[in-house]
Amino acid sequence: MPVTDRYRPDPRHADLDTRFHDPVEAAAFPQHVLRFRNDRAAATVGLEALTDDEWVDHFGRFRPLPDNLPGPLALRYHGHQFRTYNPDLGDGRGFLFAQMREHGAADGRLLDLGTKGSGTTPWSRGGDGRLTLKGGVRELLATEMLEALGVGTSRTFSVIETGEKLWRGDEPSPTRSCVLVRLQHSHIRIGSFQRQSYLRDADALAVLMEHVIALHMPDLAAIDDRLDRTAAFVRRVGENCARLAAGWMAAGFVHGVLNTDNIVVTGDSFDYGPWRFLPVHDPAFTAAYFDQTGLYAYGRQPDTLMWNLTRLAETLLPLSNRDRLMEALQSFPAAFAAALNEAVTRRLGVLPAGQQEDEALVVALFEAMGQTQVPFERPFFDWYGGAASEARALERSPHARDYRGEPFARFRDLLRGRAARPGVDLDHPYFSDPAPCTMLIDEVESLWEPIAAADDWRRLHARLAAIRRMGEALGNG
Repeated sequence: MPVTDRYRPDPRHADLDTRFHDPVEAAAFPQHVLRFRNDRAAATVGLEALTDDEWVDHFGRFRPLPDNLPGPLALRYHGHQFRTYNPDLGDGRGFLFAQMREHGAADGRLLDLGTKGSGTTPWSRGGDGRLTLKGGVRELLATEMLEALGVGTSRTFSVIETGEKLWRGDEPSPTRSCVLVRLQHSHIRIGSFQRQSYLRDADALAVLMEHVIALHMPDLAAIDDRLDRTAAFVRRVGENCARLAAGWMAAGFVHGVLNTDNIVVTGDSFDYGPWRFLPVHDPAFTAAYFDQTGLYAYGRQPDTLMWNLTRLAETLLPLSNRDRLMEALQSFPAAFAAALNEAVTRRLGVLPAGQQEDEALVVALFEAMGQTQVPFERPFFDWYGGAASEARALERSPHARDYRGEPFARFRDLLRGRAARPGVDLDHPYFSDPAPCTMLIDEVESLWEPIAAADDWRRLHARLAAIRRMGEALGNG
């Protein structure tokens, strides 16, 4: 098969024993219609040369990739779901399919190919193990948009329609089905540790932590004392979670279901269900219709990740002690504040100016956005590059009047002295568009409508091209 010399299989999850996974088989689907293949992502792992038939064979029928996992593994984990502990979780409609090294990354980091909608497993709990085609399209849109905005995310690798009719309470049914493959940096969750803690298997906790350290945090392996190494592990996961939360806040993104089984220790955003992007800045905005209390609202996401991180630290008490773990947890607020400063200044395309100055800029921007209720994405588009875009924002934007008003005065003053980051290209055609590229819920529905009505995918593919064009303009292409 035409894998390239950049394909470097490294199926390291097989190093773990059956306390952590179950061998499973993919469903035999009646149909395989390739709807999306991510050749850009495939090129990072040497798989872009596959023909469409080969692609479907591997990512629809799940014939193993060369020298990789001999069969799929459904991962075992538990989790808090809306802060209620559930010991009956695990991969119920997905599995780990392959692992390989990323080409072009400085450290050649290990990446996973995992699935969604690939069939039942021992953890399906009566479910059918399937994914709706609309669910696959929604995840594709979320991942492409977040990647273009510079947020750490899984990447939708493949979407294949599978020809089954599914019944769902939240979609007009029967509805079409698909199997999705995602590429991401680890599928080991906070909930993976919770399961071993629940089973009181301290050895499994140690094995899992050392596995993650060896593959994803090798610098921590040099810490000889295990108590200190465990605390350093919690601190590193906290830094990853802080960067993730900051990325969501800067992007105006609401994940919607921040259960501990949805948070991977490497800090990539993944597993998208009822996600939303904010229309305007609103800390109380929720994504899931079933989140009646606003537990996972936009403004509560950093606190939620801190809560989840605390659950991880609790599981590791057998490997460290309370004082060291508490100290590690207490580093999260500062890590988040620094990450938010970096994420917002990067979104604005300006150089950082120091912690206090950057924090003041972030506060001034979000306060002005909240008071004026300008569309969330608009200031980042109009003011990209800082002072170099002042005339564009104050004279040519449809929100120029808001920008000239008192709510934005502090933001204007703080931004005026900021230099653009290296690589900012305001001559890119994107910045001449009348409006920024967005992905609000009504836009998602408008993209799905012609697919559902007439199997017309042109509008979706045009929007994907527009998203990637935005990512290119922002330096995230």
